[in-house]
Amino acid sequence: MTLSPYAPIIGLFALAAGFALFSVAAARFAGPRRLNKAKLEAYECGIEPSPQPVGGGRFPIKFYLTAMLFIVFDIEIIFLYPWAVSFDALPIFGFVEMVMFIVAVFVAYAYVWRRGGLDWD
Repeated sequence: MTLSPYAPIIGLFALAAGFALFSVAAARFAGPRRLNKAKLEAYECGIEPSPQPVGGGRFPIKFYLTAMLFIVFDIEIIFLYPWAVSFDALPIFGFVEMVMFIVAVFVAYAYVWRRGGLDWD
């Protein structure tokens, strides 16, 4: 009987699920139990929440810009990883395309940097 090609993946998921369940159970038994009014509220970090307007507060645009920049550079890594894995099999065309992609992302990064999008005031 041969080992199924999916057995290592299933084993990895089972190991991850077991570790997660063990961590939650161990924290429940080993962790301190210091409950107070602030920790029992919906905002669970233990800090008293400041009053917000009824319609909700406005967030500065910097939060959204930071999230968009994270997504851009995350997508760059998603494209770079398979390229790096198959670099030996690609002809010079693959190298030129990746250089053009990196230059385009670097130009966007330089533009955001010059406009002050990376400054957190």
